[in-house]
Amino acid sequence: MNGVTSSSLFPLQRCKTVHLVRHGQGIHNVKGEKDFRAYLSPELFDAPLTPLGWDQVDNLRKHIRACGLYKKIQLVITSPLLRTMQTAVGVFGGDSYTDGVNVPALMVENVGNSSRPAISSLNCPPFIAVESCREHLIENDEDILWKADVRETNEEVAARGVKFLNWLWTRKENEIVVVSHSGLLYHTLKMFGSDCHPIVKEEISKHLANCELRSMVLVDRSMLGSDSCYSNYPGKIPSGLHLPSDVADDKHPEKGNIN
Repeated sequence: MNGVTSSSLFPLQRCKTVHLVRHGQGIHNVKGEKDFRAYLSPELFDAPLTPLGWDQVDNLRKHIRACGLYKKIQLVITSPLLRTMQTAVGVFGGDSYTDGVNVPALMVENVGNSSRPAISSLNCPPFIAVESCREHLIENDEDILWKADVRETNEEVAARGVKFLNWLWTRKENEIVVVSHSGLLYHTLKMFGSDCHPIVKEEISKHLANCELRSMVLVDRSMLGSDSCYSNYPGKIPSGLHLPSDVADDKHPEKGNIN
C-alpha cells in the first residue's frame, strides 16, 4: 500500500534521550522581572538560586526518583554558572553526608550563601561542566568575545546550541541530562520541529519554566555517531537458507505469495 506515514522510524543507535532542565529560580530572575536591564548587570552575571529556587530543585529531585528516571541517567552536563551547577547537583547529585560516608563532595556546604548542606557524589551519575551550554559564550580565559552590556543575538545562541547538541554524538552515553538556561534552550529548540504538526512543534520549542524538565529524543540523521546498537543481533546463527518471502515473490511472481 502506498501512502505517507506521520511517524518516524530510526535505528536505536542513531538516537539519544536528552533530558533538558532549566535552572531553578535565580536572584537575577527576581530582579529581572522588575527591570530587564538587571540581566545585563555584572553583579548578577553568576547569580545563585533563591530560596524558592532551592524549593524547586528539591521538588524536581523528588520527581525524578519517584518516576524512576534517576536510575537511568548516565551523564549530567551543566552550564558552569553557579545557578545551573546548584540545580544540577541539587537534583541529580548523591545524598547529603551522614556519619560514615567518606566520598568526595559534589557540592560543599553553603555554596552561594545557600545555607544548604554538602551533597555527596555517592551513587550518582558523572557530572561535567561545558562552556557551550552556558548563557554567554566565553572563547578563552581572556573572555575576548564578551562585551559589557551586549548579549549574543538569538541566531548566535541558536547556532551555539545546535552545535552543542551535535557534540553530544561524540559521547558514548545515551541517557543524558543537560542543565542550562532559558535563552539557550528556547532558541535552540526553535530550530527543530518545522516538519512536525504545529502542536508537536509547540511541545518542542516553548519556553521552559524554572526547574522544568523536558525529555527529548535526539536523532542522528547524518552519521555523526558511530556506535552500534547493543541490542541488535545479526541472525543466521547457525547459518541456513533464509530467502525472504517477498524476495521470493519478486523472483517467482507466478507462484504467488509465500510466507
